[in-house]
Amino acid sequence: MREGPDIARIAALVADPARSTMLIALMDGRALTATELAGLGGITKQTASSHLAKLVDGEVLMVEAQGRHRYFRLAGPNVASLLEALMVFSSDAAPSLRTGPRDPALRKARICYDHLAGEVGVRLYKQMLADEWLANDLTVTRYGREKLAEIDLDIDSLPPGNRPLCRACLDWSERRQHLAGRLGKAILDHLIARSWARRVPASRIINFTSEGERILHGWLR
Repeated sequence: MREGPDIARIAALVADPARSTMLIALMDGRALTATELAGLGGITKQTASSHLAKLVDGEVLMVEAQGRHRYFRLAGPNVASLLEALMVFSSDAAPSLRTGPRDPALRKARICYDHLAGEVGVRLYKQMLADEWLANDLTVTRYGREKLAEIDLDIDSLPPGNRPLCRACLDWSERRQHLAGRLGKAILDHLIARSWARRVPASRIINFTSEGERILHGWLR
């Protein structure tokens, strides 16, 4: 009798090339229709619908109905973390290739489901640990609260949830960790809300404005 998690079932769901392409397309947190995902996967809508049904049944994706349309998104941050880790592993398995994305803008800063990744995300996480904004158990220290308050971010006002406040996520291009969890999401949301950064449409790229670059450098010192 089999005991423990059914890794083979999830691996089989993700392993199909068309399904993996559609899943990676959803790594920026968007919800897309079957037609949009079919175009990204290079398959027919009928084939995409079959794949998407399997992913929803396997709880890898969730579907939301709005009017006549059905929108598909990743089932949660754990799925995004799995995909990011698989991208790291698959790149490491081909050492002759450059790891991570080729686009310099995508390497610099991008969204990983709902938090900041890339060079900037890794630098932020490294600073938070080195300067003890975060303790070893990834709780926010008093100094960390003060640093977050410098950009008017109050962690006590963050909405509660089942996700941890802080969690480390292995970065696809940098091969080091960046900050995920509710705080990781809150920081990226805050940067965008203040117009210090913006998401490039239909892309995972995060671009910082000149003011955002100046504030980020000053904040991180």
